[in-house]
Amino acid sequence: MTTCLWFDHQAEEAANFYMNIFEDSKITNIVRNAASSPAGAPGTVLTVAFTINGQSFLGLNGGPVYKFSPAVSLVVHCKTQQEVDYYWEKLGAGGQEVECGWLTDRFGFSWQVVPDILATLLGGADRERADRVMKAMLKMKKLDIAGLEGA
Repeated sequence: MTTCLWFDHQAEEAANFYMNIFEDSKITNIVRNAASSPAGAPGTVLTVAFTINGQSFLGLNGGPVYKFSPAVSLVVHCKTQQEVDYYWEKLGAGGQEVECGWLTDRFGFSWQVVPDILATLLGGADRERADRVMKAMLKMKKLDIAGLEGA
């Protein structure tokens, strides 16, 4: 399966942006509009195929008809606070911090930057601790592992 991301006209720019953030990533194909294409001027980018960490994506320059929504997001799983900080800074550059580890990048696409420990803290047998962790998380934008563990 391939996840298709509909952009107005920034598919190639977005793919390059993501390539500069994720080490295991590459652009695998670019399709340009033919002279007869209603999608754009001849030679302009129609689609960009790329992979991030082995997952396939297709960036489509489909025009301004559709916009991204937080209803669909990608989750970046992080082992350390250093990873959380890195992805938060890089993906959020030119975008917007939301809350609870969510942000939108400069293209309006939603990401969740989440430390792996969060699932353990929220799903453990100690439900009172899970409640404290949830309350702590709800006050955060970028997730702070020490703050979550200390809750």
